[in-house]
Amino acid sequence: MHQLCIISRRYELYRQLIENAALPELALTDNPAEATLVLADPPLLTGRLEEFSNLHWVQSTYAGIDALIRPGLRKDYTLTNIRGLFGQLISEYVLGLLFSHQRHFARYHEQQQQGIWRQHHYNSLAGKTMVILGTGTIGQHLAQSARALGMTIYGVNRSGETPNNSFARVFPIEQLTGVLPQADIVVSILPATELSNDVLNAESLSHCRDVLLFNVGRGNAVCEPGLIQALESGAVAHAFLDVFKQEPLPATHPFWQHPRITVTPHIAAESFPEQVMEIFKTNYLRYVEGKPLQFQIDFERGY
Repeated sequence: MHQLCIISRRYELYRQLIENAALPELALTDNPAEATLVLADPPLLTGRLEEFSNLHWVQSTYAGIDALIRPGLRKDYTLTNIRGLFGQLISEYVLGLLFSHQRHFARYHEQQQQGIWRQHHYNSLAGKTMVILGTGTIGQHLAQSARALGMTIYGVNRSGETPNNSFARVFPIEQLTGVLPQADIVVSILPATELSNDVLNAESLSHCRDVLLFNVGRGNAVCEPGLIQALESGAVAHAFLDVFKQEPLPATHPFWQHPRITVTPHIAAESFPEQVMEIFKTNYLRYVEGKPLQFQIDFERGY
């Protein structure tokens, strides 16, 4: 019998979903010493890892697992995350904000409150160039959606290899500053790794020309003082930020009041428990059959 411990802010819902699934040879436990398996929100598990003396496998309820791969934490177990669920949600977030920005919807809403009839010039997104940092399943979905709107899509990843034909071209991350001058829109979906730390900094962003910048990957990718400098110089026209180096973003942080930064509280793509459970069930059945698990994390690479 395999013993599963649930550590999540959605504990009750996950417990009900597990019980309804009636998976073979699986029992629930709240005792860390008994648990061989854990279904967890990574930030809630980080401080408790050492309590699990018989741990074999952790299924993350998030795509982001950076809380569990920090230096000094144990790595003597299999860690899997969830993938393939967020492409649609991230695309809706990025494109929704792009539409609103391009067509001045927020400004028109303000004018409506004041009874002002004033038209503002706008441009179509067709013909724009979007550079996507991170070409995994989320980046591929966004590329496909943006391409359908008439945009040219360039990708940036570790290898420079092109995953599908939604990208006009893919560049290795070492060539980032060579592709940024071509961008109208830059979207970072990079995982939190040493390679992505502060990759969007004052120097790299200085190669941009009046771009719209999105960060929907991990907060570590953006050098915060560097972004402020790029906004002041005009290299970045507006930044839409959903992830940050410190969350919640401190009340005194300059991003809150900056007129050309839009802050959202890490809501671009939520993990819906029912979808997470489908991945867990598939992986659990593979686990009991001795098959390799899907979406395993390489602790060294960080994804």
